[in-house]
Amino acid sequence: MSPLYIIILVMLGAVVLVLAIGIGGFAKGGKFNAKYSNKMMRLRLLLQFVAVLLILLFIYLRQSGG
Repeated sequence: MSPLYIIILVMLGAVVLVLAIGIGGFAKGGKFNAKYSNKMMRLRLLLQFVAVLLILLFIYLRQSGG
């Protein structure tokens, strides 16, 4: 496995973790949801963006023989 592939897996795990925390906070409601729901959504979107860029880089490198 290439190091980039491992980094992609870690990023995907981070996306899932942040998503789970956000859904859990939304389901529970209360102070945590009021304070962090928007921040969790923004963090998830940022992590997803980085993960997609890394996946595209991985595909590009594989196709170009890198």
